[in-house]
Amino acid sequence: MGWSASDGWNRRGGLCVMKRMGGGQLFGGFTAGQRRGKLAYMNTAESVVASEPVAPSLAVRIGSLSLANPTMTASGTGGYADEYADFSDLSRLGAFVTKSISKLPRKGNESYRVIETRAGMLNAIGLANIGLDRFISEKVPRLEKMRVPVIVNVPGWCIADYADVAAKFDQDIPVVTGIELNVSCPNVKNGLSFGTDPVRLAELVAAVRKRVSRCTLIVKLSPNVADVAVTARAAVEAGADALSLVNTFTAMVVDVEKGRPMLANGTGGLSGPAIKPIAVFMVHRVYSQVAKAHNIPIIGMGGIQTWKDAVEFLLAGATGIAVGTALFVDPAAPQKICDGLTEYLKRKGKKSVREIIGALDTSSV
Repeated sequence: MGWSASDGWNRRGGLCVMKRMGGGQLFGGFTAGQRRGKLAYMNTAESVVASEPVAPSLAVRIGSLSLANPTMTASGTGGYADEYADFSDLSRLGAFVTKSISKLPRKGNESYRVIETRAGMLNAIGLANIGLDRFISEKVPRLEKMRVPVIVNVPGWCIADYADVAAKFDQDIPVVTGIELNVSCPNVKNGLSFGTDPVRLAELVAAVRKRVSRCTLIVKLSPNVADVAVTARAAVEAGADALSLVNTFTAMVVDVEKGRPMLANGTGGLSGPAIKPIAVFMVHRVYSQVAKAHNIPIIGMGGIQTWKDAVEFLLAGATGIAVGTALFVDPAAPQKICDGLTEYLKRKGKKSVREIIGALDTSSV
């Protein structure tokens, strides 16, 4: 209708709000026709605002878990939740994953047990934690106040260790809705890691599956194998609801002056940006070889710092995104990833993050 700012219009948030700027009352001094015309204009403006595109959905499902967005903490990097509460809005996570909780308290390895290296870090914490009983009495009350799904990482040194702890969470701790089996720990009875032996891994997952019915059962795979698709298939066929990968790569940093390893344990797990390309490859391999056919969601991890990193994993086949080492640099990294992911989806004309999961184009490969 050609009205200008001098007609007494303010625009706020895209919606025109008419207001007389001096003397009289709203619509005062206008003819009936003018009043009807301006009201019609307002109604039209409101309908335009109402029809504006809705922001793309970031919601995903991991087994029975409904997540508002794909991001979560990687086990071992977010502690018990208390540690990051003052530095990051944990309610904006898709889920919170605790550090490993074992049946009995564990002191862990001697210092040095964390070493920074180029494009990453090595850790040999040794699964230090306060144990199941203290975790339930001291940490669960804090977790019950969280507004996001809680996943507990569970290690073990024999099948009974895993099964007993997992069953306790499944049956008695309602706030825990997911259990992530850390199968990269040593099995002290035979010196092997469950995660590198598909037969032993299948036995473990099947035993835990028999005692877990409510919680989503996630198996965290080791990358230190000849073919991660083999162990992935073993876990899925034994009853896993979801897979998370990759765990850290066995690595070493040497003190050249002392001529010995810098970590007291000798070796540690390499994480951070250095491993991202390998992790993306492994996620895609498991997705294309195992997960897609079985409709099993993958939680991808390994060097994720930015929204672009997250998109790589999503395109490769991940449904969830776990942020670990980056939290030590920027505790707000998951929230920034969500913001960037939203803008990316808008730019690509996608209505949901689910549209890009596994959408990697390998036709020319």
